[in-house]
Amino acid sequence: MDKNEKTYQENLDYLYTFVDYSLTRNLQYSPEKFNLDRMRALAEELGNPQNAYPVIHVAGTKGKGSTAAMIASVLIAADYRTGFYISPHLQDFAERIQVNNEPIPHGAFNQLVEKIKPAVARIGKLTTFEITTALAFEAFRRQHVDVAVVETGLGGRLDSTNIVNPVLSVITSLSMDHMKILGNTLEQISAEKAGIIKPGIPVVSAPQQPNALAVLEEKAENQHSTLTVVGREVQTRLLKHTLDGQWFELKTPSSMNSEKESEKSSLFPSDFKEGVDFFIPLLGQHQVDNAALAVTAIMQLRGKGFEINDRAIQDGLAQVNWPCRFEVLSRDPCVVIDSAHNRDSAHKLRRAMEDYFPGRPVTLIFGASEDKDISGMFAELLPICSRVILTRSTHPRAADLNSLIKSAGSYSCSIISAGTIEIALEFSLDPGEPNGVVLAAGSLFVAAAVRSAWLTRKSTNKA
Repeated sequence: MDKNEKTYQENLDYLYTFVDYSLTRNLQYSPEKFNLDRMRALAEELGNPQNAYPVIHVAGTKGKGSTAAMIASVLIAADYRTGFYISPHLQDFAERIQVNNEPIPHGAFNQLVEKIKPAVARIGKLTTFEITTALAFEAFRRQHVDVAVVETGLGGRLDSTNIVNPVLSVITSLSMDHMKILGNTLEQISAEKAGIIKPGIPVVSAPQQPNALAVLEEKAENQHSTLTVVGREVQTRLLKHTLDGQWFELKTPSSMNSEKESEKSSLFPSDFKEGVDFFIPLLGQHQVDNAALAVTAIMQLRGKGFEINDRAIQDGLAQVNWPCRFEVLSRDPCVVIDSAHNRDSAHKLRRAMEDYFPGRPVTLIFGASEDKDISGMFAELLPICSRVILTRSTHPRAADLNSLIKSAGSYSCSIISAGTIEIALEFSLDPGEPNGVVLAAGSLFVAAAVRSAWLTRKSTNKA
């Protein structure tokens, strides 16, 4: 390990000496733990780097990463130097802070950490996520980005990223998740997510359940922010889908047309709304909704002066790369991974499996965090499975195998347990079922680990 990499590992160790709520088992949304005072103080120490460029702020329960990735990809295709902040990472911590789809180099990361250490020491009681968010904001300033797409970590209202003053707020699909922190009802969760809506700043939303949408509408009205909703103001039509991707078109109701040119340009111009189709390499109807949300966001940016033509939108969507989201790793044998980790996303995953692999026997590799709705995910996924291989990631919050076995016991599929994800993958493939499909889900950490194990297995077999 060279000196630069050794320093990088030391800096990661430094970051993890602070409180990391993503690793905490028992967590409550309390004012002393969750507020923006520390984050604002840290940003102030750094000269408020988040104000040096326009920000598109993205929150939601599911689809926020996919939607943010598509928005960023379109901006890059339109020749905007684009910062992209996401969490968690799949393999390398530096993936969280990207410029034009490239994680910042470890050397640049090391320089950022050294710069921020004195400020961190002066403020005290900061969290890993707060410090990482500040690193991202400063990295984007140093890299002279034209625009940044910033994904919330948890919630919205009190999320560390919510010190930004965005040009656009984006809210993806809302459903039940992180209930111990965000609330026990969809309305409470929606209110936390709606906390990213700023006064007078437009907001675009994915299709929502009526009670969630009502919360967003009330918040937008109170903030005097225009709210555009996919499925209402913007409609999608799926044209074709294969394992290579999906083709779709967007339409806007005639009620959206305005006689005022300024209002026309802020959404879908008349020469755009009919007859333009798009391709995305991401699979599943939910990704069409996410893509429609991304395009709607881009149209709002057009109205704010961003120069993004139709070709850039089409190219950006076609070039998006977002692993572990209904990703087909192999077609023979058929291996699919997905980051579904609540009941709603498991339901969408089940629909996608029935759509793309109808009638084929499914072997599910499953592991989840202990605070997730495991019984809800099982209710969606196990009825379509002939067997389930229960495992756990190395994450501290991973559910233990005994509890998973107990939860799965009432279903008719055969149950196997595997102490590691590598063993689970081997069990799933040997013996493989004729025409069967291996599906890994329950956690992004599990999906990422199966992906890594598969790629290692593939390279070893080639050698």
